[in-house]
Amino acid sequence: MPYSLLYHPAIRDEDLQKIPRNIRSRLARAIETRLTTEPARYGAPLKGALRPYWKLRVGDYRVVYKIVGWEVWILAVLHRKEVYGSITSRKTWNPREE
Repeated sequence: MPYSLLYHPAIRDEDLQKIPRNIRSRLARAIETRLTTEPARYGAPLKGALRPYWKLRVGDYRVVYKIVGWEVWILAVLHRKEVYGSITSRKTWNPREE
């Protein structure tokens, strides 16, 4: 059974605007092929305050997500230098409450 992908609204409104077009397509392919099949296998767990979250490395960019049952909640898609500072304000996001 494939995992469902749910995206934080800020990804479309903020994150994608900062990413070059050629990198966007590479990120989209990585997300669709890896996170829909085996998100725990392809990602790495984060530590400390970000403990329940995972990261997927795609070049210099990181996809930060949380695995909830058969869903993958994607919180951020940003450059590695800014992703961990930006993610703290998105940790309370729950797509089921929208």
